[in-house]
Amino acid sequence: MKRSVKVLLVILAIVLTAVLTCFGTCLYLTANWTPAVSADPVAAKIEELSAYVDRYFIDDYDTDAMVAAAADGAAEAFVTATGDRWSYYVSAEDMEAHNEQLYNAYVGVGITILEVEDGFQVTSVSEGGPADRAGVRVGDLLIEVESQNVVGLGLDGTRDLVRGEEGTQVQACFLRDGQRLEVTMTRASIISDVATGELLEDGIGLVTIANFDYHCAEQTMDAIQSLLDQGAKALIFDVRFNPGGLKDEMVEVLDVLLPEGDIFRSMDYDGREEVDRSDADCLELPMAVLVNEDSYSAAEFFAAALQEYGVATVVGTQTCGKGNFQYTFELSDGSAVALSVGKYFTPNGRSLTDVGVTPDVVADMDDDDYYSRYVGVLEPEDDGQLQAALEAMRKKIS
Repeated sequence: MKRSVKVLLVILAIVLTAVLTCFGTCLYLTANWTPAVSADPVAAKIEELSAYVDRYFIDDYDTDAMVAAAADGAAEAFVTATGDRWSYYVSAEDMEAHNEQLYNAYVGVGITILEVEDGFQVTSVSEGGPADRAGVRVGDLLIEVESQNVVGLGLDGTRDLVRGEEGTQVQACFLRDGQRLEVTMTRASIISDVATGELLEDGIGLVTIANFDYHCAEQTMDAIQSLLDQGAKALIFDVRFNPGGLKDEMVEVLDVLLPEGDIFRSMDYDGREEVDRSDADCLELPMAVLVNEDSYSAAEFFAAALQEYGVATVVGTQTCGKGNFQYTFELSDGSAVALSVGKYFTPNGRSLTDVGVTPDVVADMDDDDYYSRYVGVLEPEDDGQLQAALEAMRKKIS
């Protein structure tokens, strides 16, 4: 038997043991009966467990569900056992949500909600989406979906009820200034707002980039152009809480911001090196990048490239330090595994693994502001890190 198969069977046996372990007080018994098992010790362990459950377990159980759970658990444990924190397993049931995040698209009504005491507050509404067309506004309180109270449903239950097949309808009730607002919305395909732009005081533009997955480059370019059309004299790129994404999306944005030269390096599992370069055309404006400890991967290399070329001031706290990149391999049952297959390097050839990016201007925030920024409700005037970046830009344009 191959070593890889033996390892997988060992993990499967461990997971099956975990599935069948009871919590609380247990009475251990030695049975008079011993099942016949295979000669291979790993296969024998699984067969022995299965035989005892089949012969002695008092309640009904779903064999298919146990096997599926054990398989998922074994696969997850197998990947975890590599010791690489960036490789991960995605079950078949979670693949839809995984792809929604990757493609920045989903079928729904186009609202972002935040859990509060009496329901879910609407924090953003996608322009032109079903909720927008139905008259839903930021600040409305979602209290019912399909006549069910959302407090009882919880966040996951509410989201699952709101989403559905494209073209179908969903009924919801919101509170606005104490008045009930009953709406019927037709579910549609929604492209998430990946990058948004806002012109702040003193002609300084803020571009907030949520991730570097699909649609990032296009939306970032649109945000930059809109701010330039409004007369922006400097730009701040906010990649706090940005988990990274696709290398090509990041490179496309950097190509617009950097002068001619190397902007990104990678080396894969076969030792193949790839170098991405920018052309001579670049945006010549003072720039800053906002980062924090939850800026990962492409977000870190985005900041590092701008910093190494000396075209942007990095403001915030030390970034995470993720230097591996992953390929996602789809498995036969609809699940997938994302494995680290290579390493990334900055334009100067530096690895950020376990190091991250060191800000030029260190600016921290307390836990309350940190959470408020995470959920998107921190006002610019209360955002100390943003204010530090604004001050850095004011000095450059004065």
